[in-house]
Amino acid sequence: MLKQRIITVLWLLPIVLGGIFLVPVQYFSWALVGVFMIAAKEWGKLINKDCNITQWTFTATIALLLIALNLVVPSDAYWFKGQLHPMIYAIITMGVLWWLVSSALVFSFPKSASFWQDSPMFKSMFGQLTLIPCFTSLIALKSVNSNVDPYFGASLVFLVMLVVWATDTGAYFAGKSFGKHKLMPNVSPKKTIEGLLGGLLVTMLVVAGVMHFSPEQELGLVITVTLITAIASAFGDLSESMFKRIAQIKDSGTILPGHGGVLDRIDSLTAALPVFTFIYVAFWMS
Repeated sequence: MLKQRIITVLWLLPIVLGGIFLVPVQYFSWALVGVFMIAAKEWGKLINKDCNITQWTFTATIALLLIALNLVVPSDAYWFKGQLHPMIYAIITMGVLWWLVSSALVFSFPKSASFWQDSPMFKSMFGQLTLIPCFTSLIALKSVNSNVDPYFGASLVFLVMLVVWATDTGAYFAGKSFGKHKLMPNVSPKKTIEGLLGGLLVTMLVVAGVMHFSPEQELGLVITVTLITAIASAFGDLSESMFKRIAQIKDSGTILPGHGGVLDRIDSLTAALPVFTFIYVAFWMS
């Protein structure tokens, strides 16, 4: 399993980084539609793992919504005079509100599942609120100052990914070494409070990197944004675990050997990206 995971990372990481840093945002936004269609198909299993019609219907719905977004608000219209397009900002704000609700569902699980676990409508709505704000956040970040510096926005996307990777890696090793107190045993029995704290501690390396390359940044703001983004990423992971537990599936898919599905790889990012983008637009840019 470990060998498979390493091999997958070795070929996947260059593709991801190449897409973020080298693909122009107008092409990037269309390529993302395909990626999110795969994630939508996997979310369809969380709605009903035994019904292909449900899975493909949800996939088609997400595809149509994302294509419509790209046509109505193309990537070069996301920003105007330093302001994010009102529709995109509203979608990202909805995403942040959803993650507050989702965190409450995780905290109160399994009691909270009583009203949605048998409702395809609720689970479809949750999927839309998970995937669409993540999609728009990716494009919004990558397109920041793209007409002046094509790498600035890509660096912001990479920064969020670094925070997520640091949180996951730190949580894994701290949990294995020191984990004694379960974080959310009803949702994910293996995750511990010590693991989460270890993950948050490791994110301070990202803070150090930001301050090294951008010493003009306010240290307190960078630490605060990093920690909030890291906590959001942890709850993104827990949220998918909650939905998979109800659906009684281990992995969302098999497309990435050793890792599961696309949704398994972006679950933390689906929360971290909207939260970071919202904070960046509301506080960091001003």
